[in-house]
Amino acid sequence: MISAIGLVGGLALLIFLTIRGVNILIAAPLCAAIVAATSGVAWMPPLAGEGAPDFVTSYMAGFTGFFADWFFMFLLGAIFGEVMAVSGAADSVARWVVKTFGIRRAAAAVVAACAVLTYGGVSVFIVAFSVYPMAVSLFREADLPRRFIPGALAFGSVTFTMTSAGSPEIQNLIPMQYLGTTAYAAWETSLVVAIFMAAFGFVWLSRMIRRATAKGERFEPRANDRPPRDVRDLPNPLVSLAPLVAVLGVFLLLQYPEYAPDFLGFAMPEASLGKYALIGALGAGAFVAALIGLKQFAQIPAAFSTGATGAVVAITNTCAVVGFGAIAKLSPAFQEALVFVQSLPGDPLIGAAIAVTVIAGLTGSASGGQTIALPLIAPHYLDAGVNPNELHRVVAISSGALDSLPHNGYVVTTIRAICGETHKAAYGAVWALTVITPLIGLVMAIAIFIIF
Repeated sequence: MISAIGLVGGLALLIFLTIRGVNILIAAPLCAAIVAATSGVAWMPPLAGEGAPDFVTSYMAGFTGFFADWFFMFLLGAIFGEVMAVSGAADSVARWVVKTFGIRRAAAAVVAACAVLTYGGVSVFIVAFSVYPMAVSLFREADLPRRFIPGALAFGSVTFTMTSAGSPEIQNLIPMQYLGTTAYAAWETSLVVAIFMAAFGFVWLSRMIRRATAKGERFEPRANDRPPRDVRDLPNPLVSLAPLVAVLGVFLLLQYPEYAPDFLGFAMPEASLGKYALIGALGAGAFVAALIGLKQFAQIPAAFSTGATGAVVAITNTCAVVGFGAIAKLSPAFQEALVFVQSLPGDPLIGAAIAVTVIAGLTGSASGGQTIALPLIAPHYLDAGVNPNELHRVVAISSGALDSLPHNGYVVTTIRAICGETHKAAYGAVWALTVITPLIGLVMAIAIFIIF
């Protein structure tokens, strides 16, 4: 009982402190310490029994593990975003979109850019860095409230693209190793659900923006914003798309080298580089963006410095939340929750959805929810005759709902470190688009599987 109170209380306190604006580097370890104290976990290695976990080691293992895995991607992603802004490429694309498609399409352009990069395999964290400069320019040109930028970035990244059939994101790939499926499992249902989420979410986002502007909200410039450039100083908009094309193109080439055309003239790796393909892709994108902005060459070193600083802030914010998840998994209450969700009555797909959704919410991670739940529930449900393709799709979609609670690493990084917003101002839209919308899509997918 004490363990359960500590786990729920620690999570609730973390969400509360995050919404109140407390630094996540303080809030996450504090709340993790509460979970550890109520779970009988020793504070430090000297106080732990032989082979028993302790708070300091376990928390820092989660923290440093994520840092080691993703630092270079965060670094290059942040630098790429800064160079896009300095070069004028972000402003150029934004003005072209507004001029060509109209002010009402500004938010749609942000969502579409994120969706293309995410479905192309670029990590959702890096997508936010890459698209943010263009998003600021678009919202400034359209005079839209900038507090909706995090919602637009998140909606295009972690909903209808991240968990859909064919997506190369890890949230769609993890079930394959446990269920023996492919990335295109249940693609027909996935397509229907993805189209619904995209349409429903965009209508909701547009409605929220219209209501805000009707109340007098406008784009509010900040002191650290780069002033809008004279259109005569901006590169051609089609040329300005080249850095984004370079990121996606190089990433796909390094991810799928077997499909690289022979005329490229250089040796391709024999095997896929996986997530490390992002290093080459983002480096290529930053290089192309710098070439486009040669007129502003004097500002490029400062852009690199600003990007590097932003990357450290962003990744440490995420690492702090990952550390909390590492401690939460040690709680006896967490283990009891795992046993409970395995024995839920009713349709197995509903039970699997609840299990993954709850665990993803507790750990603040979609991939964490899957990797913890699947080894336990997959054999049980497969033995019961559940269609593995249907289970794959339900698990993927369900992992992308409650993972976006306020303490989620991606949410904290996008709202605070990248967009410079507060949870109070920006999280409402993020909640609607990345929690409620995927939950409705999940119900739709389960209903389709059960009925048909």
